[in-house]
Amino acid sequence: MPARVFVRYSRNTRDMRTKDMLHMHIAKVDLIEGLAKGLAVLEAFDTERQRLNSTLTAQRAGITRAAARRHLLTLAHLGYLESADGWYWLAPKVLRFSGTYLASARVPRAVQPVLDQLAAQKQEAFSAAVLDGDVAVIVARSGNESHASPGAGRRMLAHGLHLGARLPAHATSTGHVLLAGLPRHAFATWLKDQQLRRLTPQTITNPSALRAVVSQVRKQDFCIAYEEHESGVAALAVPVRDARGDVVAAINVVVSPQRFDPEALHRAFFLPLRDAASQLRSLL
Repeated sequence: MPARVFVRYSRNTRDMRTKDMLHMHIAKVDLIEGLAKGLAVLEAFDTERQRLNSTLTAQRAGITRAAARRHLLTLAHLGYLESADGWYWLAPKVLRFSGTYLASARVPRAVQPVLDQLAAQKQEAFSAAVLDGDVAVIVARSGNESHASPGAGRRMLAHGLHLGARLPAHATSTGHVLLAGLPRHAFATWLKDQQLRRLTPQTITNPSALRAVVSQVRKQDFCIAYEEHESGVAALAVPVRDARGDVVAAINVVVSPQRFDPEALHRAFFLPLRDAASQLRSLL
């Protein structure tokens, strides 16, 4: 009988080509539990918990303390973790996987030059994200190092908006767009399993309210989010579709709400973002 992969062991199971499935199914005999647990240990490290011991790892990975200890020791031996005094943290070797993905996957390679072009034209910060379980993962972004033209201000980049950043889908413009791209029954299944954590006073934490927002985004084909993920940050996102019409990513612009109210944000950036998404469709 097919067994559903335990989501804590593997969050990266969603294939945009088979987007009617939120999780991959696998025969139990084919599931390598040790590998799944090892990946769960690596995923236990994040920006909130950058250093873990055996006890914390066991709690976050959903495994026993003895198993956590063995996995930590093995991963450190292989060079994926560094350690001292019983504490462990990620080593640079883990970047091999993200670097290979960013260099070889279609979406990051296609989107990056388009984002750079948008940033050069509009002097703002742009990014692209894909859906991975309950988060929108940043897979490409324009830099914010350069200054805008005189009098236009400086590009803004929200805290934590770096390559590989995992942002809660329920609280971001890209997340809302990506959720709207799911089939309705898949979104209903997704929503049923979620705890909608409050991040700011504007974060949507009511399932019915989020369902209404996603429905509206699905109709209008864009999303404006104001200070839902981070205070002082506003964003507008649009879907990126492939040649088959499936939503494979979302691209957005991040600005200060003091500079753009919702109407001005839409007026300034919706058409450029929509045109960029249309340009990308022929490349995906």
